[in-house]
Amino acid sequence: MATFLDTINGYLKQLVPITTSSGTSDGNKIAQTDASGRFDVTLMPTSVTPQVKIVQAAEALTAGNYVNIYYDNTASDVRCRKADASVTGKYAHGFTKANVSSGADATIYLEGINDQVSGFDAVAGTAWLSATTPGGVVTTPPAGSGQVVQIVGTVLSPTEIDTEMQQPILLAT
Repeated sequence: MATFLDTINGYLKQLVPITTSSGTSDGNKIAQTDASGRFDVTLMPTSVTPQVKIVQAAEALTAGNYVNIYYDNTASDVRCRKADASVTGKYAHGFTKANVSSGADATIYLEGINDQVSGFDAVAGTAWLSATTPGGVVTTPPAGSGQVVQIVGTVLSPTEIDTEMQQPILLAT
């Protein structure tokens, strides 16, 4: 961890930067990026936060899954489930960054970098919602009758997708 020197009352003092903030008590302190080279969200102004929605999961979700947010008539509430391009009505609205058990609250990121994916070799290619793996993405669009074509973002690296959901298109049957 890096340290810094400051002059306090005429003496040099070593300062250790913070990687997270607990609020006003951390004012005027030196900040340091985390292991990924980014500032923790607690160090950012309140206007610079990820767009997220907390929604109860209707099924178990895995970190990196793309999810569909829907109204559950039985529960009379909003729920989330794995997005699925093999059926209509399960379009992707966001993604998870953590595993979530069925019935637990999921933090759904509505945009941004999904760094919980893996296995991509087509860097800077387009990522589409998968019609074969619910919650997954593929680098070639679904083409089957009645399937949904939805671009979810751009592959930035083997483990990152810049998520920007596009309008889903239902293929003819």
